[in-house]
Amino acid sequence: LAERGPGAAFHMFVLMEDLLDKLKLLSYEEEALRRHNMRPLSRCCWSAAPPGPGGSSRSSRYVQFLNRHYFALPTNPGEQFFMFCTLAAWLISKAGHPFEQPQECDDPNAVISSVLSELRSFGRPVDFPPSKLKTGCGEQVCYVLDCLAEEALKHTGFSWKRPAYPTEEPEEEEITEDDAELTLSRLEEDIAEEESDNEENYIDLDVLKAQTYRSNINDTAKQEEILQSTTDAAEWNLEVERVLPQLKVTVRTDNKDWRIHVDQMHQHKDGIDSSLKETRGYLDKLHNEISRTLEKINSREKYINNQLEHLVQEYRSAQALLSEAKEKYQEGSGGVTERIRVLSEVTEALEKVKQETEEKGSSMTDGAPLVKIKQALTKLRQETIQMDIQIGVMEHTLLQSKLKEKSNMTRDMHATVIPEATVGAY
Repeated sequence: LAERGPGAAFHMFVLMEDLLDKLKLLSYEEEALRRHNMRPLSRCCWSAAPPGPGGSSRSSRYVQFLNRHYFALPTNPGEQFFMFCTLAAWLISKAGHPFEQPQECDDPNAVISSVLSELRSFGRPVDFPPSKLKTGCGEQVCYVLDCLAEEALKHTGFSWKRPAYPTEEPEEEEITEDDAELTLSRLEEDIAEEESDNEENYIDLDVLKAQTYRSNINDTAKQEEILQSTTDAAEWNLEVERVLPQLKVTVRTDNKDWRIHVDQMHQHKDGIDSSLKETRGYLDKLHNEISRTLEKINSREKYINNQLEHLVQEYRSAQALLSEAKEKYQEGSGGVTERIRVLSEVTEALEKVKQETEEKGSSMTDGAPLVKIKQALTKLRQETIQMDIQIGVMEHTLLQSKLKEKSNMTRDMHATVIPEATVGAY
């Protein structure tokens, strides 16, 4: 922008105004927009107008301002891009090159490349990337449409002519009277004119009252005529009896209902047929595009398969080797599992032997039974000593009793008289 000058930022607004004038010369509203059921540029701006003291007048001016800069300002990128594609296709066809009307489902890159190729065929330079046209607004969009509009005008034979300016007739000089001088005759004329103007503005009240009085008399006469009827009652009753059958309201079934339904069915059928024709064209186009895409995919797949055939063979051989290695691994893992089971059994038996050995060793090195035996022997010795003491006491007692008996026997032997008590005691 610095190289082009300070006014480069506003160049697209000038392009847009020129473009709009050229489109109006080509009758774009009747030939392009109405044919595709699209709104004109004056209705494509959805921006709200700012409130103003004038109400609708200020709002309309604001919308008209946006209309003349539709492709210069970003408002709705999707709608602006579709409008750009539609106008570009129409202008290319108008310039003599047949161009298919783009649809909303088409690829934007393909449409842009087609438009730029047609623009290059007209000899117009394109020194910007195609991605600048995807937004649907900007200087590049205005440039493309302006170039196409110029080519369309050339093809239609339109040529700019010099403006024809109207000839101005010389004005006659009027002689102005000097109002500074006041004469008596002019004063009388002014007073007469003022009196005539005042007479025209006055209303004659007498004439107005007379007209009101006559209208009131006419109204009262009409009311009296209505109140005093001259019709005979018998004739009135006869007329009523004659007209009475015709006053009855009878609702008849309309036999045309099914015809209305049939007409509606035919209308709907015609609408469906017309819609089907248009839709079938779009579907056929979509079907052809899908078929071409599938053919491209199949051809690309075949090409890739042919290019990678040796790699596929290597992959298959590697898969075969991997399956063999897996089988060997499964066989080896089965033997290892059996040996692990035997090892676990041997380990359990070894643990049992170790446990028994530890128990026997602990019992051999344990001194608790010996202590118990010593305690038992000590207790037996104590009991033996006690028994010996008891035996000694018993022997001593027995010895005493024997000695006493012996002494008694000796005394009795020496005695001459033996008492009876003593005899009985023996």
